[in-house]
Amino acid sequence: MTADDLSRNRDNYCYRHPDRQSFVLCQRCLRTICPECQTPAAVGVICPECLRDQQKAASPAQRKAERRWSRTRSMTVADSRPIVTYAIIGITLFVYLLTLIPGIGSTIQNQLLFIAPALYPDLTGRFEPWRLLTVALVHGSFFHVGLNMLALWMIGRSLEPLLGRWRFLTLYLLSALGGSVAVTLLSFLTPVVGASGAIFGLFGALLVIGRHIGANIAGIAIILGVNLVIGFLPGFNVSWQAHIGGLIVGLLVAFIYTRTRTRRQRGLQIALLAAVGAGLIALLFVPVLAPGLVLP
Repeated sequence: MTADDLSRNRDNYCYRHPDRQSFVLCQRCLRTICPECQTPAAVGVICPECLRDQQKAASPAQRKAERRWSRTRSMTVADSRPIVTYAIIGITLFVYLLTLIPGIGSTIQNQLLFIAPALYPDLTGRFEPWRLLTVALVHGSFFHVGLNMLALWMIGRSLEPLLGRWRFLTLYLLSALGGSVAVTLLSFLTPVVGASGAIFGLFGALLVIGRHIGANIAGIAIILGVNLVIGFLPGFNVSWQAHIGGLIVGLLVAFIYTRTRTRRQRGLQIALLAAVGAGLIALLFVPVLAPGLVLP
């Protein structure tokens, strides 16, 4: 990031540490604060200056209550570690190891991979909706899972602290769902494995949020473009449909995050995210309404 990048969108940087990006606001003064400057309050977090003002204005009874509960509060420390990223990587690698077990590995993979007809009982006699998300847990090779988890680690350790754990997890799951929906609409009979749809959603979110905070996103755009092109080249067994679906959803979710940052907009943010999920589910009815488009 250049000096010119840092000079833009200063509201997205901690007011006490100008080199640290953050999406978290003090609930009292609404200034941006990094994890080091956040003190848990009754609702949300507050910055050190507001904490001092609050302590000065406290009554004797309030000071007594604060001393009584200080031990409990001291155990609640802001943690910026990408815990969700590590958890997803651990679960995915664990599932991959299970698929290597002789005798049951192939069965596990077949129950978790995504195949669109399994969503339509009228067509196949099966209804297995979990496949929409569990596809992100199964991979075809060590090289496949290794590349996806490396990308998740590289993006997640930067993006998760910016968004927060629940927002990051929501982004990942909605992107995975978007990839599965795109496969349903564009390649109905193709079995798909891998977390590529979710990873492309993270790439898309990084583009939008990087642009919003004034970062230099040229490198991210180049990497994303190269990976998109690879999906269309002959000889590469890659589901470009999942890539496109995950990317579009990631862009949309990140746009929602950047436009609903304040605490008073939290309800709107949740409603918009729910609408994205509902819209993706609604798109799954397209093959039902026009089965001739997907089955001979």
